[in-house]
Amino acid sequence: MTSLEKDLKHTYDKLSEEERSRLHGSTILMTGCAGFIGYYYMKFFQKYAEALDIQKVIALDNFMLGTPKWLEPFRKDPHFDLRKFDIITDEISGIAGAENADYIIHMASIASPTFYRKYPIETLDANIWGLRRLLDFYKEKPIRGFLFYSSSETYGNPDAAHVPTDESYHGDVAFTGPRSCYDESKRFGETMCMLFAQQYHLPIGVARPFNNYGPGMRLGDKRVPADFAQAVMDGKDIVILSDGTPTRTFCYIADAVAGYLKVMLHGTYDAFNIGIDQPEISIRELAEIYVAAGKEIFGYSGSVVLKTSADKNYLVNNPQRRCPNIEKARKLLDYAPDIEVQEGVRRFLTFLKEQDQGEYVW
Repeated sequence: MTSLEKDLKHTYDKLSEEERSRLHGSTILMTGCAGFIGYYYMKFFQKYAEALDIQKVIALDNFMLGTPKWLEPFRKDPHFDLRKFDIITDEISGIAGAENADYIIHMASIASPTFYRKYPIETLDANIWGLRRLLDFYKEKPIRGFLFYSSSETYGNPDAAHVPTDESYHGDVAFTGPRSCYDESKRFGETMCMLFAQQYHLPIGVARPFNNYGPGMRLGDKRVPADFAQAVMDGKDIVILSDGTPTRTFCYIADAVAGYLKVMLHGTYDAFNIGIDQPEISIRELAEIYVAAGKEIFGYSGSVVLKTSADKNYLVNNPQRRCPNIEKARKLLDYAPDIEVQEGVRRFLTFLKEQDQGEYVW
């Protein structure tokens, strides 16, 4: 069994029998299928299509950042209908079978700060107008679940009294800062979800992800877990473009997707933090974990180097701490992440060692 197969099984095993049964006979429409989390969903639904009795996955993406080679096998898989589609401008009614979708997963948004600052309008439009088009299309259809990917960035930079951060915290967000195209569009997207749930009784689940990493993350993503993995793969020093002191918890993708599926299958409107609540570590500590795991898996001999970014906006409005309170998801969804970061980084690097790196050419 490959490391990815172990991860997919971990996700599957986290779902209860009742949750799995809710997917039986379903058609799933997913936007943003070519991204990091899209990769994991596609592999998961492919692996367990028969066990979960999934009829069809309608997988949509505009491929703005490129078309990954790993998508090619899905074009021949009868369980998948893979299409180039721009959620901002294209008509959903033109997608065959879309009107019969039971579950909708809307994650068509750039999530890397480097890239959403490069494409701010497109990022905003996907989270607002793309979401609105989906809500309008499905508002009177008998769907079983609608999953909107919000973000922990909706909380902005919480003060110490609100870390760990629970879902009731309203946020401290710079609404005209360099990250606002992402942060504020996610916040407005949540407002739309709430209103459509109230007005049309849509079963909308809102997920607020906290720092995911793992298989499917593009090494050119420009987020630290990808940058550090790239450095290990290239045998170069790990460069941190800060003093390394901001802290985060890092949630491995196998745990995270189990949480997202639970949110989608919940069947009623609510918003949930999906992440892991420990350990909260500094970026410098994360880099040292990559050094140790890289040495073990690749014979890596690099070190950690601190530098300053040439991009003057690189750290503007960057939260100093990011750690979720996940008690609500534990209680209502039986969400129980248990892959801590040391193990997760080893799994991620092992996955990369096993892969044909051609899959990562975009």
